[in-house]
Amino acid sequence: MSAQNYPHVFEPLTVGNKTIKNRVLMGSMHTGLEDRAKNYPKLAEYFRQRAAGEAGIMVTGGIAPNISGWVGPFSGFLKYGFQVKRHRLITEAVHQEGSLICMQILHSGRYGYHPFNVSATDKQSPITPFKPKKLSERKIHKQIRDFVNCAKLAQKANYDGVEIMGSEGYLINQFISPRTNDRDDDWGGSFDNRTRFALEIVRQTRAAVGQDFILIFRLSMLELVNNGSSIDEVIKLAKALEQAGVSIINTGIGWHEARVPTIATMVPRAGFAWVTELIKKEVKVPLVTTNRINHPQVAEDIIASGKADMVSMARPFLADPDLVKKSRSGDVRDINICIGCNQACLDHVFKNKMASCLVNPAACHETEFISQPVKTSKNIAVVGAGMAGLSCSTTLAERGHQVTLFEAAAQIGGQFNLAAAIPGKEEFVHTISYFTHLLDKHGVKLKLNHKATEADLSDFDEVVIASGVTPRVPGIEGIDHDKVILYHDLLSGRKKAGKKVAVIGAGGIGFDVSEYLSVDDPSKAQTIDEFCAEWGIDQSIESPGGLIKAHDDPAARDIYMLQRKTSKPGKGLGKTTGWIHRLSLKKKGVKTLTGVQYDKIDDRGLHITVKEKPQILDVDHVIICAGQVSNKALYQDRDNYHIIGGADLAAELDAKRAIKQGTLLGQKL
Repeated sequence: MSAQNYPHVFEPLTVGNKTIKNRVLMGSMHTGLEDRAKNYPKLAEYFRQRAAGEAGIMVTGGIAPNISGWVGPFSGFLKYGFQVKRHRLITEAVHQEGSLICMQILHSGRYGYHPFNVSATDKQSPITPFKPKKLSERKIHKQIRDFVNCAKLAQKANYDGVEIMGSEGYLINQFISPRTNDRDDDWGGSFDNRTRFALEIVRQTRAAVGQDFILIFRLSMLELVNNGSSIDEVIKLAKALEQAGVSIINTGIGWHEARVPTIATMVPRAGFAWVTELIKKEVKVPLVTTNRINHPQVAEDIIASGKADMVSMARPFLADPDLVKKSRSGDVRDINICIGCNQACLDHVFKNKMASCLVNPAACHETEFISQPVKTSKNIAVVGAGMAGLSCSTTLAERGHQVTLFEAAAQIGGQFNLAAAIPGKEEFVHTISYFTHLLDKHGVKLKLNHKATEADLSDFDEVVIASGVTPRVPGIEGIDHDKVILYHDLLSGRKKAGKKVAVIGAGGIGFDVSEYLSVDDPSKAQTIDEFCAEWGIDQSIESPGGLIKAHDDPAARDIYMLQRKTSKPGKGLGKTTGWIHRLSLKKKGVKTLTGVQYDKIDDRGLHITVKEKPQILDVDHVIICAGQVSNKALYQDRDNYHIIGGADLAAELDAKRAIKQGTLLGQKL
């Protein structure tokens, strides 16, 4: 594999007096490092590694132009000259590696999670508890001046440009969209008035920074909310932005309050490139398309087909900082593919935690995760080829240890294979393929279909127990009935479910199993057209906001999802994806019951009691998703024995913790 395989991706692009060496933009991601001055050396190393990985141009996480623009209390902002110094750490690191970087200016508007937020009107966001103050005309002009000042300070910090965040429902978008702007003065009402704020920011910024400073404008092309912008308005604004002096237009998809998935793994690859294509023929400035682009071939196909001039990859650079470099000169199998899970990136950020990556725990922690070659090579056994065992084995072998990996099954991957069987999680197989490649690359001796014994482990210097979990079997009368199927037997294909099914357990596994049961063919991935139909996306964007009536397909089976707790089903699901799973199953007609007491299972079905009322669910099968227990039979309390992953702690299946724990132990031994 080489750049010859992706000629369009590796074609340089000249913008002003600067040349971007390829067509890959590393999109903006809030990491949490931006918010504290003490963390800027870490942030500089984070960007340095991705610049060394040959990202053509990068955009920082959002930096507010003032305090009212904060995303949350004390988040990153740039308003004063003394703040420039910390940003120069970033630009110097990036420029030393030969890449370009722009700072994103983001004013959160009514999305600000603090009492100082402001907006075009005083309409409160449905996802934040603070009502914004309506900006007066005088304060609108002050906000514009603060945007310009922020851009000038970014230029002083030696950024190559700025990205002005005009999408995703933030302040500028709040002025643009009729959904949030019903002002009756010169800044609202008509299209020209609603777009005046955005255009004044661009015009005044261009005048202040000169012609050679890159100005990217992130334009909300598909808002996915009611009473939003139509395609005609988007095109008209794109043309006006071009005339106002933007260098590049980046695609923005959806608002944070939208009830349509936009970046989760169940969104088809390049699922919104068609949006950028609608605008591309209307303007001459380079256009960037975005969302769910995680592989060089996907990027190549988009650019070669003329849908966009560049592609934005954000989370893929968390998963693998060397993504572009490997695409150009190495084996694509060597790329650690982003699987779009959101579990360590967006979920962390929305919980006010430092971002990272499930498949690459070193992301945003580059100064803490350091692998050094070993001085003395040891002979190490790892038991279990799930995520913990794989990450530990490959890290140990890469450092120079001799590693033997025992796996009782016929394939590696453990419970991750079950996750990959879930509709919308097909890309999880990439992580298994990646580790398969690393095992071979680093010379790990793999023993499949080999259940390790104490005798097998007796001669090793170190032993790592990563033997995972087994499904927990609850003590329900009739649990051994023929109607009962454990979740791992279902998802592995060893057993099939009938047309009427009860799922015991409404945690992550219960939801996954219900998704699996809700379709006729779980292995068939959705097309972009099917996805848009299911979620009511107007592919002409003629309707305001781009929404039409969703096409609800009933589940392929009658499904009951049950839990003992009285709390909302799926309460512990990911913060940024849980709502998708709940809404998806609701749309398919899956019935949920809480506060359930399980009485017995017999030929008549599942006997339960809900609110002191007994009832019988006439089902063909009962799927048990009642958690797991650790499989630690081989573990010994000795200095040379170590236990990680599910064998150490059997909570909800937690690949994020398993990979991190395996990596850290691999770096330590």
